[in-house]
Amino acid sequence: MPEDHLTGTSYRNGAGITSLVAGIVAALASLVPFIGGAIPIAAAVVAFVSGWIGLERVDRGEASNQRDAVIGISLALAALFVAFLIFAATHSTT
Repeated sequence: MPEDHLTGTSYRNGAGITSLVAGIVAALASLVPFIGGAIPIAAAVVAFVSGWIGLERVDRGEASNQRDAVIGISLALAALFVAFLIFAATHSTT
């Protein structure tokens, strides 16, 4: 684990990084129409949950990457919104 040389504490940044990567995957997958909704929704759920865990670790002082967790959660919410829009557009009754 990386260690902060000033305080000597090691941080647990894995959840924030996972949130960021899963959020990027969800956002990119939601923009590709032939992939469907399963991959973006699953990746968005992973990004949201791991981002939440990452933010909890930041609040407790165990992690130092609040920005990564927030960006991951934001991308997850954006991907869910785009997936919903695509689903609504392709399954409309009119």
